[in-house]
Amino acid sequence: MTGLDDLDRKLIRALAVDAGQSASALGRRFGLSQPAAWRRIRRLEAAGILNGRRLRLDGQALGFGVTVFLGVKLARKGRVSLEDFERAVSAIPEVQTVEHVLGLYDYRLRVVARDLSDFERVLRRRIMTLPGAGDVEANVLLSEERLPGPIG
Repeated sequence: MTGLDDLDRKLIRALAVDAGQSASALGRRFGLSQPAAWRRIRRLEAAGILNGRRLRLDGQALGFGVTVFLGVKLARKGRVSLEDFERAVSAIPEVQTVEHVLGLYDYRLRVVARDLSDFERVLRRRIMTLPGAGDVEANVLLSEERLPGPIG
């Protein structure tokens, strides 16, 4: 999809805040009919600009009081494949995201746990036993604020 107009950008911003809004509500908000808003949303989805709608769970309310960002450097001994590591780490339920990154570490993981001792258990018994797991660095999340994305 080539050019986005101002109305497309407004729809994207509105859906980024609340992806559950109906086409009817968005149409009323931006001066469109429900079918026109629906067609624009479908066009943005078909172009790959809108990619799914996600539900954000409150980890705290579900009993997961600790979130840790974990940098993982793969051990060079044995040369485990990236796919093997990714497959194994993705199977750990406490690991919410797996990001292959460039920098000091090879991967950045978002891990949730009930508390710090639960995180230590996940780290020692699950993550550090993965094929190729080497050095790690843990950063405990203190607070999180959702900031507007790059489309302003």
